[in-house]
Amino acid sequence: MTSTSRTTTENAWRNWAGTVTSHPVREVTPASAAELAEAVRRAAEDGLRVKTVGTGHSFTAIAATDGVLVRPDLLTGIREIDRTAMTVTVEAGTPLKRLNTALAREDLSLTNMGDIMEQTVAGATSTGTHGTGRDSASIAAQITGLELITADGSVLTCSEKENPEVFAAARIGLGALGVVSAITFAVEPLFLLAAREEPMTFDRVTAEFDELHAENEHFEFYWFPHTGNCNTKRNNRSAGPAAPPGAVSGWIEDELLSNGLFQVVNSVGRAVPATIPAIAKLSSRALSARTYTDIPYKVFTSPRRVRFVEMEYALPREAAVGALREVKAMIDRSPLRISFPVEVRTAPADDIALSTASGRESAYIAVHMYKGTPYRSYFTAVERIMTQHGGRPHWGKIHTRDAEYFESVYPRFGEFTALRDRLDPERVFGNDYLRRVLGA
Repeated sequence: MTSTSRTTTENAWRNWAGTVTSHPVREVTPASAAELAEAVRRAAEDGLRVKTVGTGHSFTAIAATDGVLVRPDLLTGIREIDRTAMTVTVEAGTPLKRLNTALAREDLSLTNMGDIMEQTVAGATSTGTHGTGRDSASIAAQITGLELITADGSVLTCSEKENPEVFAAARIGLGALGVVSAITFAVEPLFLLAAREEPMTFDRVTAEFDELHAENEHFEFYWFPHTGNCNTKRNNRSAGPAAPPGAVSGWIEDELLSNGLFQVVNSVGRAVPATIPAIAKLSSRALSARTYTDIPYKVFTSPRRVRFVEMEYALPREAAVGALREVKAMIDRSPLRISFPVEVRTAPADDIALSTASGRESAYIAVHMYKGTPYRSYFTAVERIMTQHGGRPHWGKIHTRDAEYFESVYPRFGEFTALRDRLDPERVFGNDYLRRVLGA
């Protein structure tokens, strides 16, 4: 199988949320690391910049380019499973959904996951995609090795032992250090998670947040603005037996309520914002407690068919409850009408230079707005609160921060930018977004 290349003047690339459009002059679909390296070399010779796009789930312009757009559709599949080292090496364009199902067939699993699995492995890790965990960190923190195509077309193999300074940064590389062509993840024997979902009041969940975090391997909650109601999720390892949600009850919760009815509710709210507080009270009360036990990716992830825009900030974990209370007070005294719940998750500290949890235990506060609904007033007000607490925005979600700000909240920011200067001095992998967040 060989790569394809086409010049395009009419076909625009758009991301999932419809917030970003770009017009590359050329698209390539390499089928191997060698073909990818050749595409990078040719682009550099032609004076064109190169960006790789996965499934477009980032809300920012991190993957936008007016040069060469690399589509990794042919860079998929598992290269190797090493049961001695307990690792899996996978091509960069492999969707997380495909990786998870393939691992499950081999009785293997990743340790932790985000809440969706539509993204490619390289797209998810390069932007710092994470779930929630007391002890287990982001998807990128599970990387033990990666293959990187650098600006001169070299194929660089990176791990703790081989090119360790590149490995330290490139696990969350923002596409700024090169194009990831393959990733090696640590895996473990397939296990079961017992999931417990339960409504809880805002006052109780914030008062008991530290306790709930300490007692559960994976804890998160959603607060419904304009109400005092939350839904909590606790996931812990289980000896079994497996007891997945029933076909009917699972469809009601995951499809009818979380997607179908939620779509209708948001459409009504967008058309008539004054109805949102009343709808929110009804929606938050419609949720009921449920428990089930299943393999990890079926517990960690959920279908997300309602389109939205999102901003998410990572705060020092000890600051999260205070910041969330500030967000609630701001919404309560404002004319804003918010139909999407606010999501709160956690992560342990990790050692990746530009990870939002780099060097500190973190809690994430994510805010969303239904696609097509004006969001700037809400996001601006929330961002003001987050930055007062030293917050670090998710690299793939909407924010307005720049390199000067990041230098103040990431102790290893200079380490990353110095490595970028060495690996890509001509900014072959640059674009406007990276110029803003990393500097020239």
